[in-house]
Amino acid sequence: MALINEEPWIRVGVIDSYPVVALEFRGDYTVNGILSCSGSYTAREEGEDKISLLDSHGGVLWTGKELSCLPRAAGVFLLKGVTIGVHFHWERREDQVFEGTLILMRRPGKGIIAINKITLETYLSSVISSEMSAEAPVEFLKAHAITSRSWLGAMLHRMRAEAGEAPLPQPSAEEIIRWYTREDHDLYDVCADDHCQRYQGVTKMIADTASEAVRATRGVFLVHGDEICDARFYKACGGRTEEFRNAWEERDVPYLRSISDADRDLPQVRDEADARGWILSRPDAYCNTSDPQLLENILPSFDRETTDFYRWRVDYAREELESVIRSKSGIDFGTLRELIPLTRGPSGRLVRLRIVGSSRSIVVGKELEIRRWLSPSHLYSSAFVVETRRGAEGIPDRFILHGAGWGHGVGLCQIGAAVMSTRGFSADRIVTHYFPGASLAHLY
Repeated sequence: MALINEEPWIRVGVIDSYPVVALEFRGDYTVNGILSCSGSYTAREEGEDKISLLDSHGGVLWTGKELSCLPRAAGVFLLKGVTIGVHFHWERREDQVFEGTLILMRRPGKGIIAINKITLETYLSSVISSEMSAEAPVEFLKAHAITSRSWLGAMLHRMRAEAGEAPLPQPSAEEIIRWYTREDHDLYDVCADDHCQRYQGVTKMIADTASEAVRATRGVFLVHGDEICDARFYKACGGRTEEFRNAWEERDVPYLRSISDADRDLPQVRDEADARGWILSRPDAYCNTSDPQLLENILPSFDRETTDFYRWRVDYAREELESVIRSKSGIDFGTLRELIPLTRGPSGRLVRLRIVGSSRSIVVGKELEIRRWLSPSHLYSSAFVVETRRGAEGIPDRFILHGAGWGHGVGLCQIGAAVMSTRGFSADRIVTHYFPGASLAHLY
């Protein structure tokens, strides 16, 4: 069976391609088995492929290709100015504190990488607190721990069993179809941001409920057949979850199929009339909540800045959207004429969208690439319908996108799952709702 029987160690890329990294050892650390360090330091690029470690006075203590910094006892380390929410609408920098080993190395020609080596279960306690509020209901936190653990277990097995990812489709002059996997994570197992799972060290662990949820589910994974489930998650589905193939490669994953985020069957989107009716309505669903107290107990503070996640609206002047698309795609479409939906999934998320301009017409997909092209950061989701307002000569003046949901929509709906927990559903029931056909197994 393609399963595991002991807790793995993982390497988390916290910082990637910084010219300078400011850090602080809180406790005694040993660097490369030679230096004894405590306090504030700076790592900077040196030459083509080396790093120098400088003390607080600017004195060079060590120069080489890699630094391995191990705590002598219960020490932690701080990294300053870590970027979180990279390219998303809430992107910002903050100082973060981590347990475990710090590894500093060079990405040739690009900068310094800071990697945190830590055990899977310790990593998960931070992930659960970073992804959602540590004050969230415990059954939801347990469900999220099982989901996150399963995703990581499946990813580690796939990464170590395969020589590399299958090549992505090559873009043509008429169609650009992309999705995003782990292609940038060649020097570590996972990154610390939304591309993989949010991991913000011990910084956000303000309550013990997240650690309790991880301990209570230690070694518990979602499995399907003889494999750990590739258990994806996101913020809010908008009423229906999406199929795996509509966000990533063209294959069916039995437990990542579209389901209703409700206690009854909600309709699937099959055509543009369905999409308009679905997205312009607000059907009752688990993730359809605006209860401020509930959201405060579920979401981290920066996610609570996003209040219109179930149904949303983005309004662009034509010239503004032309500029955004040109900047994000690198393509000048001329005067933007139309945005034409071509292919949607059952949740209403667009998989292929034709962008028509006076100079070019190109089909773009899949969902994340569409979200990237049509926003200075990212659209909340690709589940949207287009309202085009035209001037006297028929040329568009404005494009208004009416949308649903927050994220790719595949797998566990975090807000929906949290609401389920407040209604008395157990962690087991929550995960088997969002991953139909999967079961739970205690692997270590």
